[in-house]
Amino acid sequence: MQINPYLGFKGQCEAAFNFYEQCFGGVIIAKITYAETPMAEQAPPEWRSKIIHAALRVGEMVLMGGDPVPDRYDEPKGISLSVVVEDPAEAERIFSALSVNGTVEMPLQQTFWAERFGMLVDQFGIPWIVNCQKSA
Repeated sequence: MQINPYLGFKGQCEAAFNFYEQCFGGVIIAKITYAETPMAEQAPPEWRSKIIHAALRVGEMVLMGGDPVPDRYDEPKGISLSVVVEDPAEAERIFSALSVNGTVEMPLQQTFWAERFGMLVDQFGIPWIVNCQKSA
């Protein structure tokens, strides 16, 4: 079994996945617009170029998402995506990349459990936690 996060965006899924591909060094393995589906005619005309489904492979994890039609979008609440790395420099790099045009909620810093830990909401409204645990 595999559980994958599926993110909803307000029409910026393509930009978000291009951004995440750069941040994480992943590879976009799927990007399908509404116009490319059998339901193209049912989507609002201005929405046909939006992404109905995207997938980004990062290591063994797959991050998925899409642009729900405007009346079906809900802002993320009560959930964050957690990135766990072993190298503090990698935590710094990823946190810095994700925070571009976003909002830092807790700066990346050393804590009693982690070499680096920080929280932010990226420019697309997605909450992230970056964690680099202390060595055993």
